[in-house]
Amino acid sequence: MLILLAAALLAAPPAHAASTCHGTPARGRLDAGCVLPPVGPNFTAYSPLGVFLLRTWSHCAVRDTVTAAYAELVRQHPRRIWVYGEAGLPAGGGFWPHRTHQNGLSVDFMTPLRDADGPRPLPMGLAGGFGYGVELDRRGRLGDAHIDAAAIGDHLLALAAAAEARGLRVAKVIFDPALRRQVERARPAVKGLPFTRKRVWVRHDDHYHVDFALPCAP
Repeated sequence: MLILLAAALLAAPPAHAASTCHGTPARGRLDAGCVLPPVGPNFTAYSPLGVFLLRTWSHCAVRDTVTAAYAELVRQHPRRIWVYGEAGLPAGGGFWPHRTHQNGLSVDFMTPLRDADGPRPLPMGLAGGFGYGVELDRRGRLGDAHIDAAAIGDHLLALAAAAEARGLRVAKVIFDPALRRQVERARPAVKGLPFTRKRVWVRHDDHYHVDFALPCAP
């Protein structure tokens, strides 16, 4: 595992590299992308294999936004380890099986759970598609665990604040509508975020998808 993570880091450009996004999340590409850190003080990538296959690259400003939000969450949720999912390829472009994630401005975040003992990660094994194949029930439950709606709300608000501080904004959040309402009840401030109001082709219960926005080249 450590060898795979080290390979991804060695392939990354310098931290000061300036990225350029082109087009849109659904039709675009990326110049001088940055790899999201595979691990951090309170977060980890969804899969060492995904990191090795270069599926966790983004615009450098998005990378900085994601890591800054996690840094803020250390204070709010000191016991939680957050897990991010797929972002994109180093040069963007088509990213099967996703319909977006093409210009470096999209990141998936795996749904945090909670049980009677406290924070619990979503199962991330191969059998569950590294999290993407996990199915929560309509109330957001998985066995004796359930979604941590408050943590999701705090994370989204931290992402929005970190994005604004870096000249970005959260342009879209995709999450299962029934589960989104739980987040809104736990953290009413998230009602100001641009959630999609209709279900999309994938349910988005095991993860929530975030598109960021900043000026991109055609």
